[in-house]
Amino acid sequence: MTTPTIRTDAAGLRIKLAAGDRVGIVAGHGRLPVNVAQGLAAAGHSPFIVHIEGETEPHTGLADYDHETLPLEDFGGLVPLLKRHRITHVVLAGGIERRPNWRAVRPRLSLLSLLPRAIAALAKGDDGLLRALVRGLEGYGFKVVGAHEIVPDLLAEEGPMTRTQPRKADWADLEAGLVAARAIGALDIGQGAVAIGGRAIALEGIEGTDQLLARVAGMRGHGRLAGKTRGVLVKCAKPGQEMRADLPAIGPATVEGAHAAGLAGIGVEAGGSLVLDFGRMVERADELGLFVVGLAPGGTE
Repeated sequence: MTTPTIRTDAAGLRIKLAAGDRVGIVAGHGRLPVNVAQGLAAAGHSPFIVHIEGETEPHTGLADYDHETLPLEDFGGLVPLLKRHRITHVVLAGGIERRPNWRAVRPRLSLLSLLPRAIAALAKGDDGLLRALVRGLEGYGFKVVGAHEIVPDLLAEEGPMTRTQPRKADWADLEAGLVAARAIGALDIGQGAVAIGGRAIALEGIEGTDQLLARVAGMRGHGRLAGKTRGVLVKCAKPGQEMRADLPAIGPATVEGAHAAGLAGIGVEAGGSLVLDFGRMVERADELGLFVVGLAPGGTE
């Protein structure tokens, strides 16, 4: 079977890199750092990878690029590390599952300007913290860019991505899931919701999408869900979200989790969500008979 490639009209989003520019990828867990690094390499730019210790996944090929490892408790060392490698552009890619152990944080001069802003931002939730980090890095002269500005093909487009398409009843689930996902996004709780039978039945929290789907799989035997079939996962950006970091994303693992949870498909906000390993994701969804659809930013239809 021929692996499909994403069709996109988002090429205008791609940043223009000069000959002397160098992109540093601050890599957490997940496939996003890999997709960004591969996109840069394919465009003829050799990325520099900052592996966040304990977060960047092994055996992904990221170690094949020029890289260094940074302990989370030494995040104040990020600025001198990037400057030492003459980084001009920074991409924050991948998740960070834990907070630093503040007692073990290593004191650095660069930390003194970042720490007060980070502590104040903690009260505003994850998105506030990301905004503070972006502003802090830009204050040191780096240009922080989104993964989709490096690899525009990652950005979800509106419409079906798979052979299987939603049934009429699935659109009620997609609408209910989208409303719920936007509601928890406004509270900076999560980016995803599962809807079955026209109503939201599970919301994403700090545990992330994989655990949300695992929870739904475990709920299938619950009395109130017994006999109900199909259902959808919906992911969308938080209202006013910092678009250069932590955009909602799906990939092959999301498809596997949705199938294990007994869902019929996945909906993602077009223009506000990332699709990782697109070819593999579509191929696996087609094999399992799931639909994946990009939803219009204003609604499902």
